Amino acid sequence: MLIHRMRTDPKLADWLSAAESESLDDFERANLREMRRDWKQSNALPESLVEAKSLAGAKCEHAWRTQRPANDWTGFLENLRPVLRLAREEAQLLSDDSGLSRYDALVDRFEPGMRGAQIERMFADIKTWLPDLVSRVTARQAQDNLILPVGPFPLAAQRALSHDVMRLLDFNFEGGRLDESAHPFSGGVPEDVRLTTRYRTDDFVQSLMGTIHETGHARFEQNLPREWLGQPIGTARSYGIHESQSLSFEMQLARSRGFVGLLSPLLIKHLGNQAAFEVDNLHRLITRVQPGFIRVDADEVTYPAHVILRFEIERALIEGEIEAEDIPALWDEKMMTLLGIDTRGNFTNGCMQDVHWTDGSFGYFPSYTLGAMYAAQWFASLRRAVPDLDKRIAAGDTAPVFDWLGANIWSQASRWETEALAVRASGEALNPAHLRAHLERRYLA
Repeated sequence: MLIHRMRTDPKLADWLSAAESESLDDFERANLREMRRDWKQSNALPESLVEAKSLAGAKCEHAWRTQRPANDWTGFLENLRPVLRLAREEAQLLSDDSGLSRYDALVDRFEPGMRGAQIERMFADIKTWLPDLVSRVTARQAQDNLILPVGPFPLAAQRALSHDVMRLLDFNFEGGRLDESAHPFSGGVPEDVRLTTRYRTDDFVQSLMGTIHETGHARFEQNLPREWLGQPIGTARSYGIHESQSLSFEMQLARSRGFVGLLSPLLIKHLGNQAAFEVDNLHRLITRVQPGFIRVDADEVTYPAHVILRFEIERALIEGEIEAEDIPALWDEKMMTLLGIDTRGNFTNGCMQDVHWTDGSFGYFPSYTLGAMYAAQWFASLRRAVPDLDKRIAAGDTAPVFDWLGANIWSQASRWETEALAVRASGEALNPAHLRAHLERRYLA
């Protein structure tokens, strides 16, 4: 509540207005733009609503920790209803203040300038080709002679592997560290970035890819302009742009054939020499496409389906077209349509699997697939700039990747609005065609 009070201090209105009339350069104007944006969104919400939403979200999230493993949809629904009611109230107030639709007003907090209609068009296009792509890829991969790794994989060995991979990705351990948690995440501040991953003795791929994903987030934070720290433009532009960095590392780089060649000797070093770690087999292993229940475990081909499903449901929830009790039936229908998976009665691995809705974070989910689109677009631009990129990666030279991201994304922070950032980096606004081209090239070429 203290932060909200500071953001809504009446004196700020006069200060911002006075600043508008001053002679400012482009850099200062960008800072003022971000200040006013934060001030405007904060002032649209009364402190009583901010407090009520925080308390309802905390109650729902805490209960969800036990309700999910118990498959207790009825109990979860009781706590979700007030969270949804308050999220709708929040959306309406933001809508009244901004002139946006209720859902757009929520999306705008995570993806400044992005609108639900834009997301819908891009996702509708994906739905026209994704199911067929999944079918074609899984049919092709069924012919592969895949050797599965033989565990167990000791936790100490996996921890050492994670640290070596982070060093390969140029993570600065003088300004951060890796720990463990129930769900991988990255946080902290640019000068001290904290990452977590999770380990299983029967599956090293989950922790390996989770570590690489979070390292992408962390390197973005570590390389934000130091001279801008503490200023509004010194932060990452949007959640989708941030996700584009983790997916540039995890999907674009780490699952490439060249980088797998760098991973193979590290696996042998820490987990022992076995046939599954031979480069071609390892590449087949970490690019395996298999529709599944869980979003966070999904491969890069099926992942967009999980996000589209959530987008369509949460948008209808916020706009008042459906109620919370309608979620399971819609979830079952969309999972069957998009991925051919039956989730009826399976709330644990169905509509209760994510934490996002428990605290009212509606409008967040599209950022994941927007991030995948941006990442594909970054690498398309990078390959134009560095035609022999894949050969250089295979030879152990990852500098072109980090140099390009550093110059075009990390160093820019929030200096530019999102579309301008994309155009300056890649020559065009967000273009979802790059994601399709990337997936078809990697999995069907």
